[in-house]
Amino acid sequence: MTTVELIAPCHFGMEAILKREILDLGYEISRVEDGKVTFIGDMEAICYANVFLRTAERVLLQVGRIHAETFDELFEKTKALPWEAYIPEDGKFWVAKATSIKSKLFSPTDIQSIMKKAMVERLKSVYHKEWFEETGASYPVRVFFMKDEAVIGIDTSGESLHKRGYRLLASKAPITETLASALIMLTPWKKDRILVDPFCGSGTFPIEAAMMAANIAPGMNRSFLSEKWTNLISQKLWYDAVDEAREMVDENAETDIQGYDIDGTIIKAARENARKAGVDHLIHFQQRPVSELNHPKKYGFVITNPPYGERIEEKENLPGLYREIGKSFARLDSWSEFVITAYDEAEKYIGKKADKNRKIYNGMMKTYFYQFMGPKPPGKVQKETGKYR
Repeated sequence: MTTVELIAPCHFGMEAILKREILDLGYEISRVEDGKVTFIGDMEAICYANVFLRTAERVLLQVGRIHAETFDELFEKTKALPWEAYIPEDGKFWVAKATSIKSKLFSPTDIQSIMKKAMVERLKSVYHKEWFEETGASYPVRVFFMKDEAVIGIDTSGESLHKRGYRLLASKAPITETLASALIMLTPWKKDRILVDPFCGSGTFPIEAAMMAANIAPGMNRSFLSEKWTNLISQKLWYDAVDEAREMVDENAETDIQGYDIDGTIIKAARENARKAGVDHLIHFQQRPVSELNHPKKYGFVITNPPYGERIEEKENLPGLYREIGKSFARLDSWSEFVITAYDEAEKYIGKKADKNRKIYNGMMKTYFYQFMGPKPPGKVQKETGKYR
């Protein structure tokens, strides 16, 4: 089968997590850049990447990389790319998104317009047509300009991969499923350890953790744009990927995952989202304020996204809220806590300094991922030696 390069965009700072996921799927990495990982695969890889990757925002089929400093140059180099290898005669094609950073060509709408014209000219010369009906499958193009170098790809996913299909109801400031997964993977949490989110909102952290614990592929229950690319990908490849995902689900998974929120309405929404994700039996949701956060067991994990005052009147309440978070953490003195927030005084009011603090861009918002590491649990005693592992 012909190999191609595939581009998986991700949240800035999460490239290493995504790279590990792609390697675990068995594909070779060709380059890692800010906000995206490029890897080598075949048409089957498009199916597997869309179904199995937890931290990628989408999967793009790379058409080419070009250098362009003028619109004439952009037109000619776009026209020189082999669009006919991917877009059939009846295909619907357009430049869905263009981004430009530190480049001479900086107008997204102009980039989109010029590239569409160049694609049309290329396909006219190949298909010997003056007009395209564009009644077939969709082939939306995305282009990323950085320092006059453009990466051009066709979107295989359609809706962003963070849309797993389970979150029909959301709290007012939800964290995306892809970012939640990446943050969980940044921690040492494993499915045999307790996990509590005291600000669970619509349940994203607990649900993503439960899906990991039960080995439920994130794209198993949704559709993808490239399923209609019958000129490139046979339906059998999609069936094989989804069948393999279903076979890998651990029906007997056991976890101790809990989600709390002060808002009873949003807790109901979280339960419904968990049911749609097939993990409601693995999570205990409860209406409870952070002041009542407690647990009798040791060595658990808190992973949470507390409020950070998007409105001025909310900002006034933040010192008190984060002091309450600090008191709750103090009661869980053997636990590890991981907090993502845009509130830059979080450590001050929580009352302790984080062991690690990673800056992460959640969309355009700069946030901080504070990591407060607790002690490691003692190893299990081995019968043969009586020693700890």
